[in-house]
Amino acid sequence: MIPVFEDNRGRKIALLAHCLLNQNSISDGTADFPAQFREVVDFLMANNIGLIQLPCPELTCLGLDRGDPHGGSRELLEENSRIRRLLEAPEQKDKLKSLVRPIVYQVEEYGKHGFEIVGLVGINRSPSCGIETTSKGDREVPGNGVFMDVLLRELAAAGIDIPAVGVKTGRVAESLTTLKAFLKTRPE
Repeated sequence: MIPVFEDNRGRKIALLAHCLLNQNSISDGTADFPAQFREVVDFLMANNIGLIQLPCPELTCLGLDRGDPHGGSRELLEENSRIRRLLEAPEQKDKLKSLVRPIVYQVEEYGKHGFEIVGLVGINRSPSCGIETTSKGDREVPGNGVFMDVLLRELAAAGIDIPAVGVKTGRVAESLTTLKAFLKTRPE
C-alpha cells in the first residue's frame, strides 16, 4: 500500500448500478423515480461513503430504447428477458468486458492506496445489474445480471473480492433495510 491521501477523505467507496443515480437511463416503463433512488444515495452519503456510478450496460450496448421502441408495452419480465438475451450475444459480451476494464482499474487503484470498497450495489431483477436475482425466461430467477456477472468475474480474475448486494427501486423500505444490514456486516 502506498501511503498517500492523508486528508479529510472518508476512504470508503461503493460501486453503484448506474440507474440508482440516474433513473432516466432505464428501460421504458420501469422508472420508479424521476431522477435517482434518493433514499439509497442519501443513506450512503450520510455514512460518508463515496460513490462510483457504474456505466449503464443496457444503454451503452443497446441504446435508450433497448433496440425496440415498443419494449415498454411488454410485461416487465418478458422485456427484461428480451434485453438479457440481447446482452448475452457474443458481440455484446465483448462490449461488457470493455466496460468493466476501467472499473477494475479504479478498484485496483483505490485498493493500492488503502481505500475500502465497501460493496457493490446492484438492482435485483435487472437483466444486466441484478445481484441476488435477475430476469431470465420471462421470470425473476436467482443469479446475477449479465453485466454484474462479467464485472464480478473480471474483479475475481484480478484477485479482488467485493461484497455485493441488490436493492429493488420499487421497494424503498425493504431496500434500505437490506443496505443497512449489508453495511453492518462490513468490518470498520
